[in-house]
Amino acid sequence: MRDGSPLTLYCFAHAGAGVSGFAHWRTTAGPGVTVAPVLLPGRGARRREARATSHGQLLDALLGPLAGQAADGRPYALYGHSLGGIVAHTLARALIDLGLPAPALLAVGASPPPHAAALRHDDLSDERLLRFAGDLDAAPDGPLATPGSLWHRTVLPVLRDDLLLAAALRTAALADAAHRLLPVPVLAVDGRDDPVVGAAALDGWARWTTGRFVRRTVPGDHFFVRGPHAPRLIGRACRVVRRTRRVPGLISGGQL
Repeated sequence: MRDGSPLTLYCFAHAGAGVSGFAHWRTTAGPGVTVAPVLLPGRGARRREARATSHGQLLDALLGPLAGQAADGRPYALYGHSLGGIVAHTLARALIDLGLPAPALLAVGASPPPHAAALRHDDLSDERLLRFAGDLDAAPDGPLATPGSLWHRTVLPVLRDDLLLAAALRTAALADAAHRLLPVPVLAVDGRDDPVVGAAALDGWARWTTGRFVRRTVPGDHFFVRGPHAPRLIGRACRVVRRTRRVPGLISGGQL
């Protein structure tokens, strides 16, 4: 890892989202951390691209730029929120499999580990998706709640495909779970008022790393990514692992 170079923090959003939730992270994460939100295909500036719903499609869409940074020896870390957590895990695994330097840190927020129960992907009707969004307090009200509205036409298809992707990535992770633990420190973050993914679920990420595991709780619900606490916490963790990269036992409980 090059001395003095900033650490790039690649960020992956929750299901149905683009990257706007990370807009404030660039200033909130703090010094020495360059925040780089990664847009999945099929939304925003990549809306004309087919959405990824399989392990192979995800790697085809996202792996190249990350592999370039890793191969160049520049320090990097990954953060994934909700769906983004399993995306970040998948990319970390793929980079290591290519023989490239591992991320300095894998951070996940509001994201169950691969072995945890997830939404059944054999029932992704509009009604089921609306119940899922309602459980997260993410369903619209007023005119947007009307069937056939712009929200229904634009958000539900993306949400459906993202949940199919999450199921495919979990299946791929479980296929080799016994001997494919990440040699990377993992920071798992839960929201104090998250109605869906709590602290106990996040603790399950300890089973997926041979490195140090730390869990932290921040104020907020499932979408605490939009607040100031997560980027401050994760920015601080990035500086810790950046500073102690060559030291065994990368993260101690008191440092985060």
